[in-house]
Formats: sequence, structure tokens, C-alpha cells
Amino acid sequence: MAEEAKTQEKTPQALPPLVSRVPVKTKEMLDLLLADRGVTYYEEMKKFPVDTAAFKKTLAASCKSRIRTWLKICAHCGMCADTCFFYLANDRDPKQVPSYKIQSTLGEIVKRNGDVDTEFMMNCMDTAWGKCTCCNRCGQFCPHGIDMGVMFGYTRGLCFSQGFVPHEMKIGSGMHWLYNAQMDITVDDFTETCAWMAEENEDDWPGLNIPVDKPNADIMYTINAREVKHYPEDIAEAAILFHLTGENWTVPSKGWESTSLAMFAGDWACCKQQVEWVYEAMERLKPNRMVCTECGHMHRATITEGPYWAGLPSGNTPVPSLHYVEWVLEVLENGKLKLDPAKKIKEPVTLQDPCNYVRNAGLSDVTRKIMGYIAEDFREMQPNRELNFCCGGGGGMNGIGRYRKERNIGLKVKRDQILATGAKFVVSACHNCWDAIRDLEEVYKIGIKWSFLKPILIKQAIVPDHLKPKEEGTDE
Repeated sequence: MAEEAKTQEKTPQALPPLVSRVPVKTKEMLDLLLADRGVTYYEEMKKFPVDTAAFKKTLAASCKSRIRTWLKICAHCGMCADTCFFYLANDRDPKQVPSYKIQSTLGEIVKRNGDVDTEFMMNCMDTAWGKCTCCNRCGQFCPHGIDMGVMFGYTRGLCFSQGFVPHEMKIGSGMHWLYNAQMDITVDDFTETCAWMAEENEDDWPGLNIPVDKPNADIMYTINAREVKHYPEDIAEAAILFHLTGENWTVPSKGWESTSLAMFAGDWACCKQQVEWVYEAMERLKPNRMVCTECGHMHRATITEGPYWAGLPSGNTPVPSLHYVEWVLEVLENGKLKLDPAKKIKEPVTLQDPCNYVRNAGLSDVTRKIMGYIAEDFREMQPNRELNFCCGGGGGMNGIGRYRKERNIGLKVKRDQILATGAKFVVSACHNCWDAIRDLEEVYKIGIKWSFLKPILIKQAIVPDHLKPKEEGTDE
């Protein structure tokens, strides 16, 4: 018996499967996925069965008239072909035409009523995440108003429900379930970073403060978790600009993260939880309005889609909510933020229009008015505004290793747009666009630089004397 017990002690316990139809809601499972880096994950997926009975129920409950009508009325006219940067970047491969991509995936799922196999679902996954960023540009040109971007968002949800979701997106959804953020950042991590950034910058900006949980502020500011994890200076820059403009503002200790990798993953239940976390902060702190950082999909997730996930009958957030560019234009126009005209950007500069707050929220004029304040030689990409091409990394594409080759090929369209302007400086008020343009330079080495708005505005700002640091030896 003793020998048998020793043998049992030496036998390692089998690890739980990495691929499943349920979201990641335990740290143990999240850590296993992080450690795997996708190697075992995709091998498991090749053998993971489709639950066709559950699939049929999901389709019956969620695939309603709009999706089914769009699939039926597609005329296969091909007018969506040239709208897709993947089609253009891949030498006009017919399999990259948006209508083909959606009909060969979602169209077949609906036609077969969910009676599909593992190989088919992996192809759906590779198409929905590896050949589409859900930028919705195709919907601008379809004569019937069919939007393949919207349908691929729905397709991602179907794939997620069956366990066929890219490794990084499964992790991202899990982060939101466990931390209410796209990265493993706790409330203490966030508040300590805010205190650290205020302290780091107090010599240059006397009186700088990052107020946490201040009730009844004019502005509740929400951010992207990447700023806490990798770019804390972005939080400091936002604080400096609020300081310069005399804003009564705060950040919430809970509900500070407004992005949603769960939206990219197609985990709709998690989308609801994430946005409710932000809305609860609004209800708790009662600000006059919310301003979110320079992030495109944050605007879409929290302001555009969020009220519907949260079941708000008004279709609006609990308090009026703005993208950062809207706040910037407001303070420039009302004079709270004054810029030195002599410090305008002198070199040619162009602007990347993020899909989620330009094409999907109509804010193209806002960013152009800002460019008039900060740049002497502003040059438009062609096409631009609502018709601009995706940066190439949206919809989660930047972060999925399985599709890095596809992403890099897709970047060629944005590369050529930038080169055609003659500008070497690109401004974009969006994290995904910023990352894609950074990676574009690493891949294609075209000699460009890129920036958010915040550092440009601080560099050009006219600082009132009472906000300048006292010189050494002067009286306080």
C-alpha cells in the first residue's frame, strides 16, 4: 500500500484542456493559456468537436432577420472587393473579396444550420480574425447596404461560443473576466501608477494631481490598460493637459478601463460585464460626463455599442461621453488650451482616421480642426475620412501571432497611403492605429514617425506663469 501511495504521488495530474466552449474565468486557466503561447492550444483545437446541437440553438436564438436577409440579397456584384485592404494587399485574390469571405463562412453556417465540422470552424476562425478587421468599410459601398464587418463580428461570436477563437483573444476575454481590464492590472496597480505619475511630474508641473474617485467632477477620465502596463506617461500627459486647462476631473479606481478585447473576441457576455463596470463608476461618482483616452475601439465598445450590451433603453451611456479628440477640440475652441503658433509642426504631417470613431461615429471633422491648430503642412491620405482604410491592425489583428504574416501583408495599403502624401509624420488618436503604424515602420522601414495628440499638445501649449515651476532661489 505504501509503494502504491508513492507511485500515485509521483504521477502528475493531467492538465485541463486549453480549448473549451466556456470563457476563461479562473486565474489557473488564464495562467495555463499564457504559458502555452498557443502551441498546444491550436493542436488541441484541431481535434476539438463542434457541438452541433448547441450550435443550432445559438443560431435559432441569435441569427435573426437582418443577418439572414443580408446573406440572401447579396448580388455577388463584387463592388465590395476594392473596399477591402486585404483584397488589395493580396494581389486582388478572389478569396479576399468580403462577400466571398462571409458567404463561405457565416453563409455556410446558416445554410447548414450549424451542421459543420472542426476543420470548417477553424477556417471560419482564420477568416473572421485573419482576413477581416471588422473595419466596416465594405458597408460604405455595398448597393444593398450589406455590412460584412458587422456580420463578421457576429461570426466571431458564433466561433467563440464553440471554442474556435484565437489564443490571444481567448486570453484577452479572460483578462476582462478576471481583472475588468484587457491586462492583469489590479485596482491597486492602477491607483499606484496614477500616484507615481503625479509624483514623477510634480517638479515640472507644480500642483499636478491625478484625483481618484472624486465625486461630482466635471470629467471622469477612462483609459486603455496598456497605458498602465506599458505607457504610463500617457496618463501623466492627460493629467498635465487637464491641469493646464483647469478641468475638474477624476479617474475611477474601479471602472477605469474602457477598452474591450472581449468585443474583438466575440465574448458578448463579457462585453456586457466590462461596460457595466464603467457605467457603475459613472453612477457611483456622478460626473457630468466621461472622456475616454485616444483609443478607437474604446469609443465603440463603451459609447456606441455599450449601452445596448448593458440593456439601457435610451441607447446612451449613463452620462454624456466623449472621445478624447472631442474634448481637445472643445478646449482649443473655448480658449482653455492655448497653443503657440510658432510651435506648430513645420514638416509635412498626415492623419490616420481610426475606423471606430471616424467611420463608425462620424468624428472626422473634429480631428481635422485639431490638425489646423497643430500643423502648418497637413496632408490628407487618399482616400480619407469615412472612406479611409483601416490601419491594418484593428479588430485585434495587431495582437494575434497566428495572423502576423497576414497582418504585415495588409499593412502595405496603409504604407502606400502614407508614402503618397509625402509626409513622414503620422498623427493618430488611437492605440491600435499607433501600434499598426509603429509596426509598419519596423516591417517596411519607410522612415516615418508617429504620435498621439497629447505629447504634441503639451509641446505646443502656452503655459500660464502661475503653472510654471518656480526657479531655484525664488520665493514660493
